[in-house]
Amino acid sequence: MTSSVTESWTRIEAWLVANAPRTFAKLAPPADRAVIAAAEEALGLAFPPALTESLLRHDGTAYGVLLPPFWAMLGTQHIVDAWKRRTHIYEPEPSDTEPHDAESEYGPWWHRQWIPFAADGSGDYLVIDQRPTPQCGRIGDADHEDGCRFNPHPMWASLPELLDMTATALESGDLADCYERVVLDRELTWEF
Repeated sequence: MTSSVTESWTRIEAWLVANAPRTFAKLAPPADRAVIAAAEEALGLAFPPALTESLLRHDGTAYGVLLPPFWAMLGTQHIVDAWKRRTHIYEPEPSDTEPHDAESEYGPWWHRQWIPFAADGSGDYLVIDQRPTPQCGRIGDADHEDGCRFNPHPMWASLPELLDMTATALESGDLADCYERVVLDRELTWEF
């Protein structure tokens, strides 16, 4: 059974304090509910409850890698900025472009119903797919060049799954998807 977002964060924090305190120090304090509400209004999208729960625990990771293999979680304002930037770039796309199957492993370059929540620092984002499909809530890797890919591994099924499997990999040393946790100079990183 998947841990709740709060339970996963408790496990992640405990492991970081004991093993990677420099990464723990990069966890931001909780977001304010009013800031989250303003972000939802700016996007015209309600955040999924799991994302809100996560932001209320830590409003991002201050560009520190937390999620495998190299993802830093975004704070609330960075979520808004990333969404607006991608949406602004994508708006000029011709209206007659080929539609994408919302259930496919590959998505378009961008979709207004994706909420970015993590970044790799090179223009790519992890997004939560909020399109009203049976796979609503899954995690996609929105590459800045190639479009979005939805990995079928169970870790990417939802934010709660991603956080739970990350916590388990940290605690056990087992692989998360195909990534192994490594601590260098008291800071977490992941290797393939």
